[in-house]
Amino acid sequence: MTVRTVIRMGHPTLRRQAEPYPLELIGSDDFNELIEDMRETLDATGGIGLAAPQIDVGFRIAVIEIEQTATRYGEIEHTPFNVYINPEITVLEDEAAGYWEGCLSVPGMMGYVERPQHIRVDYIDRDGNPAALEAHGFLATVFQHEFDHLDGILYVDRIEDMSRFSYEEEFVQFHSG
Repeated sequence: MTVRTVIRMGHPTLRRQAEPYPLELIGSDDFNELIEDMRETLDATGGIGLAAPQIDVGFRIAVIEIEQTATRYGEIEHTPFNVYINPEITVLEDEAAGYWEGCLSVPGMMGYVERPQHIRVDYIDRDGNPAALEAHGFLATVFQHEFDHLDGILYVDRIEDMSRFSYEEEFVQFHSG
């Protein structure tokens, strides 16, 4: 398996609507290789989520894995590695909260984005089965951030106050207090 290059803001693939993944290809050698490459790339970059368009693959697939740890977001609940194929989000409650987001495709930058904090995710799992889950708080934000990539949207598009867009070093110095 291979650690793939994460493409950066400015690359046209990041601004395209990704295609639905053909369900008949789930379980194929190419599919399994893509998922393992995404997992290795996620691990190698230290990210918590990765969408296929970020490695220049135009399909609606994302992977998420969060180790339980204390971060600037507080204590983050462990979320085991999972694959989300052709996911759809339904907002269950409109109440929003904001987090300073970063992105592997926008390295070195942070931006404050508000998003709904209670969602349902409907998706196809890596075995080809329909699945659903509810997410709250920071995890809801993670899903929305990753799945935005499938629609050609970057978190920077959702920043309402550009004075809250910063380099990581300046975020730590001036905004993380």
